[in-house]
Amino acid sequence: MKIRLCAALAAMATAVVPTVDLGACTRVVYLGDDGAVVTARSMDWTGPVFSDLWLFPRGMKRSGAAGPNAIAWTSKYGSVVTAAFNSASTDGMNERGLVANLLYLDESKYATPAAGDTRRPLAITAWVQYVLDNYATVAEAVEDMRREPFYVATMMTPDGHPGQLHLSISDATGDSAIFEYLDGKLVIHHGRQYQVMTNSPPFDDQLALDAYWRTVGGNAMLPGTYRPADRFVRMAFYVKDVKKTKDPVEAVATAFSLIRNASVPIGVKGPANEPNVAETLWRTVADHKNGLYFFESTRSPNVFWVRLADVDFSPGRPAKKLKLAQGEVYAGNVAAQFEASDPFAFLPAAVK
Repeated sequence: MKIRLCAALAAMATAVVPTVDLGACTRVVYLGDDGAVVTARSMDWTGPVFSDLWLFPRGMKRSGAAGPNAIAWTSKYGSVVTAAFNSASTDGMNERGLVANLLYLDESKYATPAAGDTRRPLAITAWVQYVLDNYATVAEAVEDMRREPFYVATMMTPDGHPGQLHLSISDATGDSAIFEYLDGKLVIHHGRQYQVMTNSPPFDDQLALDAYWRTVGGNAMLPGTYRPADRFVRMAFYVKDVKKTKDPVEAVATAFSLIRNASVPIGVKGPANEPNVAETLWRTVADHKNGLYFFESTRSPNVFWVRLADVDFSPGRPAKKLKLAQGEVYAGNVAAQFEASDPFAFLPAAVK
């Protein structure tokens, strides 16, 4: 741990980073009493990502949008997702209570397959959807993804930034996993204890920095800036310190209070050389046990939600969209307000 901590501190102090602001999201899993599990995340980005909400049924035929050899599948589970640029599933929950969140990680370096590699490519824009379509639990997803049936292929985002991201998943049992591609290799952290994820540095280094703060600060001193390492430390402390409850209203409210604490105010840009600071655009909160997916835009007066029990995910049902990108305002359960729409196409990855 001491060696890892020294490396993490050195990396934070000396790293040369791009001179643009990109994304600075946060994800936290609240574990309450009587099996209450609520996952919250913020979406922080340097400009609008034109997000809409989508409902996808079971039985959809999918392609990994990475050339003719891309992995293909048929969805086993229906899901609600938040899309970015209507070309990527960035966040969502399926009908079995599995949640997936895609966050920015500047250090990501994806695989370059060698000759004879039998894995199929999957565009990073479809990574979240692949998980939600195919798995009911974290353990099931980890077991399958350790075998690496695909490799993630990336591309530039529609607004001209590198698609460098890592993935967190959580389920109705409170289990969690973090997936990162570092130096071309898939790194997985699996366990109920992995409740928090932010951005740089990679997850092992985040854990080391958090351990350092526990020795020097404890509950008397917490780092207060918007930098990802500071947000990680604050969330790791608060998620353990907040009151545990089995009341679903209190559990959701607690998760919202946690993620709002980690959000970046509108208009904050951060230093010119910091790629992990951008204003919070929206937040989602997923109640795994009760099948509720909440959405809050930082520019809307209301929180609204989707009750998955009110959605018909039967095979053959159409994909449906709830328009948000133009500032539409909703309140309450909006499950009945989605409209049938052709599903968006995943932004394709360039694969040689």
